[in-house]
Amino acid sequence: MLDFCLIAQFTCVSWLRALQVSVGYFITDLAMIFWLFPSLGGMEYVLHHTLSLVAIAYTMLSGEGQFYTYMILISETTTPEINMRWFLDTAGLKKSSAYLINGILIFVVWLVARIFLFLYVFYHIYLHYSQIMKMHAFGYYLTLTVPSVLFVMNAMWFMKILKGVMKTLSKWS
Repeated sequence: MLDFCLIAQFTCVSWLRALQVSVGYFITDLAMIFWLFPSLGGMEYVLHHTLSLVAIAYTMLSGEGQFYTYMILISETTTPEINMRWFLDTAGLKKSSAYLINGILIFVVWLVARIFLFLYVFYHIYLHYSQIMKMHAFGYYLTLTVPSVLFVMNAMWFMKILKGVMKTLSKWS
């Protein structure tokens, strides 16, 4: 059964549609980043979006790595909170309770979706490495490198989030 999850072809159109929507999102967001560069993000955002696009496109075209692609896509649950933070800041609401709640929500969701989830993905890769070795070479290397690079970036961003939370909490005491 696990072989199916890691290297099988798509059997459900809705799963493929979810990947197609993700590709559309990443292309649109990447276009905005380039258009307004660097105000919406620097090269780290370009790297993040490019790696994501390549991995998703590979999964769509080959059918391999579906499980890991979907697991990593769960980390995008932080995107609405990040976008809301930008809107609140732009609206001049940096000192509002909504901004504070949003910051705490970013911290919690980021910790779960971009730190703990990635640790689970690495554990799963370790447990099922013999199956991952059966993938095509490109898929094999994507499975090992994309989550690793994204995790390093997520950890760096998380440290910034943690510093912001600590700074905010120190003002309250």
